[in-house]
Amino acid sequence: MFKKHQIYKTDKYNMLTVEVKGKTLVLTEISDQWGEESHIFVSRQEMLHWARNRFRAEDYVGREQELEDIMAAFKEV
Repeated sequence: MFKKHQIYKTDKYNMLTVEVKGKTLVLTEISDQWGEESHIFVSRQEMLHWARNRFRAEDYVGREQELEDIMAAFKEV
């Protein structure tokens, strides 16, 4: 049984989900610009490190609440 977590979803073409498959975390990012991209992590710490590098505070100036919500969703996985 896999557990799926939705990190964010703005529409059906822009979303990020994480599936927990045993000890493996499969992150799927879908965007209207780049298509579908998957990342596989073997630990939660590795995924959080990727998330901190992918969602940087300087990219969310004026949208700090959105960044906090995204990072909180990652921490709930």
